[in-house]
Order: sequence, then structure tokens, then C-alpha cells
Amino acid sequence: MARAKRRRGGRVSAAARQGSHDQQKKFIKYGLGGMAVAAVVLLIAFAVATSSGGSGVGDTAADFDFSLYQGTSEVGFREGNLASLHGQDRPMVLNFWAGLCPPCRAEMPQFQAFYEEFNDEILVLGIDIGPFMNLGTHGDADALLRELGVTYPTGWTDDGSVPRKFGVTGMPTTVFLTSDGEIFEKAVGAIDANRLARSSKALMAAEAEAEAAAEHGS
Repeated sequence: MARAKRRRGGRVSAAARQGSHDQQKKFIKYGLGGMAVAAVVLLIAFAVATSSGGSGVGDTAADFDFSLYQGTSEVGFREGNLASLHGQDRPMVLNFWAGLCPPCRAEMPQFQAFYEEFNDEILVLGIDIGPFMNLGTHGDADALLRELGVTYPTGWTDDGSVPRKFGVTGMPTTVFLTSDGEIFEKAVGAIDANRLARSSKALMAAEAEAEAAAEHGS
């Protein structure tokens, strides 16, 4: 994950160095003051980012509201939020897609086949973010689901900050989440059946290992 680099202060010019001692004291005074303000801003930004979740491996996934096109009986609601699905017995494969996204269309049959085989062990959830990526409307997304015969839970969000919160730099983007909502792995671009199965099995194995360790420690 790319990290924001701190901007270093510019070097003092030769003309400034030739100024009076009083001028130098002013530079120091206001320079330190500016640094203090910048530090406070950075701390506030870090606190906000931490409280709202992150997009990197090991981070708790950012929460967001969504509505379902289909899968209400399996998810348990038609309108809700991601955080309400954490703490259940199953980890999750969260797939961001769009109705007019050719790679999304290409991988959907792989997700459908995976869902039919592993539905009891892992939750598959597709979230349409097409309107925010200029890749179609909700109508386009719904039409694609019907055309391909997709039956796993899929929905959409009206939260335009979701692509940024999850670091979506390409479409589709798939995020593998532990049952507690921690990001285990992230894949940008279409993934095939082998990658989907391999990453999901690694996730489920890690979940089982963590559960066994917790039981052993109790």
C-alpha cells in the first residue's frame, strides 16, 4: 500500500541566512509553530483513519452502508452495513465490481462457481461501485446479474468514499476478510478460479489456526 510521504521543509535560502539575528529568531519561532500545527493535523488525520478502518493487509476493513440486489435471506437484511457481518462464523470474500466493467463480467462466473461450492464456509458478497468509477449505473449492474445468472449476495453502496477507503485502484477489486473484519489479502483486477480458491483456502486455514490457538490458550 502506498504511504503518504511527509513533505520536508524547504531549505533556507542564502538571502535569508544573511538576514539579521532577529529575523532568524522569527523564522525559528514561526517555523516551530508551523511544525506544531502540522503535527496536530497529522495526528488528527491518523486518528480519523484509524477509527474508520484502513485498506491494507492487517487493517480492520472500513465500514460502509449498502443495499442488496439479491441475497437478503443469506445476509440477513436488505439494507445494512459491513460491520454487522463481522463476528460471524464465516470469513468473507468482498468483491467490488461494476455493470459496465468487462473484467468484472469475465470473473463473475468464477465467483458463482466458488459460491456454489464453498457457500457454507465463506460468505461471498459483491458490491457494485460502478457509478463512482464511471462504469455503469445500478440498472446496468442489475442487468448483468440477470444476464449471467448470478445468485450470490450482491448489492450496491451510495457511499462515494468506499473506493478510496478500500484503496480501489483498478476494477474489479477483491478483498478477503477474516470473520472479525480484518483484511487478509487484496487482489486488484480479475482473478481466476484457482486464485480465488487458493486465497480463500489460505484465509480459512488461518481462521482455523487462530481459533485453535484461542481454544488452547483459554
